[in-house]
Amino acid sequence: MITVRGLCKRYGDKEILKSIDLDVARREVFGLIGPSGAGKTTFLRLVDLLERPTSGAVYFDGLDTNASEKVRLDIRRRMAIVFQKPTVFDASVYDNVAYGLRVRKEKEADLHRKVTSALHTVDLSDLASRNARTLSGGEVQRVALARSMVIEPDVLLLDEPTANLDPVATARVEKLISRVIQELNTTVIMATHDMLQGQRLADRIGVLMGGEILQTGNPEEVFSLPRNREIAELVGVENILEGRIASNEEGIVTVDIGGNVVEGVSALGPGQAVYACIRPEEVTLALSPPATSARNCFPGEISRMVSFGPLVRVEVDCGFPLVALVTKRSVEELDLRGGGQIHASFKATGVHILTR
Repeated sequence: MITVRGLCKRYGDKEILKSIDLDVARREVFGLIGPSGAGKTTFLRLVDLLERPTSGAVYFDGLDTNASEKVRLDIRRRMAIVFQKPTVFDASVYDNVAYGLRVRKEKEADLHRKVTSALHTVDLSDLASRNARTLSGGEVQRVALARSMVIEPDVLLLDEPTANLDPVATARVEKLISRVIQELNTTVIMATHDMLQGQRLADRIGVLMGGEILQTGNPEEVFSLPRNREIAELVGVENILEGRIASNEEGIVTVDIGGNVVEGVSALGPGQAVYACIRPEEVTLALSPPATSARNCFPGEISRMVSFGPLVRVEVDCGFPLVALVTKRSVEELDLRGGGQIHASFKATGVHILTR
């Protein structure tokens, strides 16, 4: 549905996007993740034809968007975008949602049916007559979603759709986005720096850093098998241990990490300088050495504990720092506390080896 080839964008001497190639399939939900300033918003603005690239091209359903202004306008009317901070008109919620249909000269009966349906989908029917500028941030975001979905776009672009919302509003808007995606059966490109949101909503993910797409794949591939240290840090791999491969026996490598040995799976040979990457949720804690198949087990001392909702981040000193993410129930059952002794274990298959 969307094909991007050699897409570059400069503002003066600053290069925001660097020769991006990307294909987004029809009805695919593509998540674009990356840190602030990576170029995500610029990419969406170029796809939505709000700006022209410095070089390169965007193709929409096979059409070259660098064609005439008439072609660009026709294509733009088949797309909709929801910005991080959407603008609403000084008018009722109903009229805000109806705006795109009125521009397209929709018949009044059809317009009313579509607007009413869209307001129902985003749970704003009771606020239809309210001035949109009196709404909360979460309600404004829902107006923007309704305004986008009501025109039944072939492509829906979402730019950090929950970045400025509290957790309750974020959960509600995410649920609505899922519903809109299902009901419209449309192609979606969503930019977000919320890694978990990308995992929850996207079929496939692209990592945009420094103006370049460094990796694409399904969420499991990107979050479990990052291609380099920067991506690993971005997607929440907190355990990134520097070491050197000591041996490789039929694909099972031993990595020397300051005198400690970690086993993982890799084709790399002895002597190779590497990072051993372990996601915190791969680390299991126990009061005694576990009788499991885990090849890696280290005694250690708990140095710090921090709660995150139903989970607890536990830092363990095993002669090297190791972070585990466990449930509060596990913390209570194991009576975990700062200074306590613990055994941390993880499987060799849970260790992702990257070259340094």
